[in-house]
Amino acid sequence: MTRPQILQPGESYTFSKYFELTFDPEDILAELGCTLEKAPLSLVKHLGELSDADLKQRIEQNLTYVDLTSEAARREVLIAPVLLEVCRYTNARLKIEYPIVVNNLLKGSVDYYLLATHNLLVVEAKNADLARGFTQLAVELIALDQWITSDAAVLHGAVTAGDVWKFGTLNRQERRIVQDINLYRVPADLDELLRIIVGILS
Repeated sequence: MTRPQILQPGESYTFSKYFELTFDPEDILAELGCTLEKAPLSLVKHLGELSDADLKQRIEQNLTYVDLTSEAARREVLIAPVLLEVCRYTNARLKIEYPIVVNNLLKGSVDYYLLATHNLLVVEAKNADLARGFTQLAVELIALDQWITSDAAVLHGAVTAGDVWKFGTLNRQERRIVQDINLYRVPADLDELLRIIVGILS
């Protein structure tokens, strides 16, 4: 006996709707043709010089002025400054609220989409729930796999609440999503976080 489908034929699913689904992430992603694995990711880190002291000081100072009680506050005070700093190092193009429509199961807007010569990074901003936010990020990577013309073997993404970041990858050939078990904090781990993002885009 086959299990009933989670994703109903004929229904429309935006990326944000996947965040609301309470089903197990592995079951949701299986219906989209992907497997999910949790493991420590070996992310390439930029080893060159990064002058991030000013950014760290600015973020620490801003945190004394602003209450991070909303997603908008976290995006403006924590996420956008980090991504703009990355663009400064890599010359990546930053697209905000980038729309993607593949089909009825894969459509919506990606919060942040960084596009560089060799690679790309999708960032999903979530105020509270990184676990369900990761499911949404995984679906966005699956959609992006069909949306872009890049021949990159692996697509990278991150889900963040601003002060905490978690990475994930999609191996396009194996249809396998890996959720990193590590977390990176801002501002404490800012240097390492910047080195990872710059490494991905370089």
